[in-house]
Amino acid sequence: MDNNMYSTPQTLYIVVPCYNEEEVLPETITRLSSILRQMIEKHAIDKNSAILLVDDGSKDQTWRLIEQYFQPNHFVRGIKLAHNAGHQNALFAGLMHAKERADIVISIDADLQDDVDVIPEMVDKYHEGYDVVYGVRKDRSTDTSFKRFTAQTFYRLMKKLGADIVYNHADYRLVSKRVLEQLSMYEERNLFLRGVIPMIGFPSTYVYYSRSERFAGESKYPLKKMLSFAFDGITSLSVTPIRYITGIGLAMSFISLIVGLYSFIREMMGHTVMGWTSLMTSIWLIGGIQLICLGVIGEYIGKIYKETKRRPKYHLETILEKQSSVDRKRSHSNVWGG
Repeated sequence: MDNNMYSTPQTLYIVVPCYNEEEVLPETITRLSSILRQMIEKHAIDKNSAILLVDDGSKDQTWRLIEQYFQPNHFVRGIKLAHNAGHQNALFAGLMHAKERADIVISIDADLQDDVDVIPEMVDKYHEGYDVVYGVRKDRSTDTSFKRFTAQTFYRLMKKLGADIVYNHADYRLVSKRVLEQLSMYEERNLFLRGVIPMIGFPSTYVYYSRSERFAGESKYPLKKMLSFAFDGITSLSVTPIRYITGIGLAMSFISLIVGLYSFIREMMGHTVMGWTSLMTSIWLIGGIQLICLGVIGEYIGKIYKETKRRPKYHLETILEKQSSVDRKRSHSNVWGG
């Protein structure tokens, strides 16, 4: 890349949501610091660029480690949420904090499964004129067969439901300041950022990378949580399931009409047969469909309930920030965010 492209280095913040990441955090900070140092030496980014670690109410020593690295490491910044707000809210908190301090922001998980070596390529794409650069996996060779199947099914289902999401992309992406300005206008409490970011519509492109095994610690997304996250994404971005329910209702009504007409004709012909099995099967089938439909409708009603309350997405407890070349620790209690 031509260094003339970097005539005015931009401030980059790397936002890292952390929940119980004490095992991997030291290595994460080391690798990201090395990347930032190399890019500053090449004048690709401004010297005030930083790593913003967002502690999402961890129960281990994650925050203590962030405090420990804050003083000696020029790049480390930190914010601590007062309680566990969830990955998407923690990420949003970091993005909104970085919005006031950076020109470009990259979000990445702390587990080092995403390849940090493509960060310079993301910044190059930004300088080429792209406001959003998605980190996209080349393949899913590191996944189990079950996880690969469920993930691919999820992406295809989301596409069919009309959600504009990037295939094989999670939350590893670069966004510009003006994208963050637009994102701050989205006030919904049910966040699904990988679906919201494409809605903003600024120029975007992709950077492909190979995903590694988790460096240390355990996955924070077991099967139950993954399914919940997927369902939240579907109901947050699309009303198509509600329309499917309407279609199911119409289909069942049509079938019932046909069966009723058939039964009436059989009755008139004197061929009435007492079918206990068929009757019970029909009752259980219709009852099960009704309960599923009520559950989906209830999920949407629950989201409406949360939106109308307009509660904050998160609460900030502590901020570690460096300003004017002087390290300062500012503690804030009951700070409302979002």
